[in-house]
Amino acid sequence: MNDIIILKGKVSYPITLDPSVWIFDDRKVERQTLKSQNDESDSKELTARQWSREISEGNVSPPTLKSERKYERERILTGSFAIHLSHFLKNAEPLSEACELAVITQKGEVIVPLTEAYSYLLAFSKDGKPLKDDGPVHLLKSDGTTEATHVTEFQVR
Repeated sequence: MNDIIILKGKVSYPITLDPSVWIFDDRKVERQTLKSQNDESDSKELTARQWSREISEGNVSPPTLKSERKYERERILTGSFAIHLSHFLKNAEPLSEACELAVITQKGEVIVPLTEAYSYLLAFSKDGKPLKDDGPVHLLKSDGTTEATHVTEFQVR
């Protein structure tokens, strides 16, 4: 199976996507948090927690950072992750006449209005492993429900 996905069509810049490297991308999100995720409130909450921690603990000593790194490594090895499709659509710069995104799968295609496509995500990992059997990625709605599996290509039309 070819894990490389092409985003092409009515775009200024066709893009080649490699889901195997997204595990290292800081923009990834855990799939279990998608149902309760609200981007604005989550970022405010994260900032508030970090601020509170810095105020209460002061400068974090290296032993704490070492255990935090270990926790992050374990989370990556056991977690299920997705990444927002909007990052890639923005980089490809769809042309003004583009109005839909065709998600090409091994079983056909799913058509999504381009304005709606910006809210979708691409799942690329389950339980710490790449999606080999029904991947390389799954198309997810913003609430985490699966819209398509076996995704092989994206065409902006």
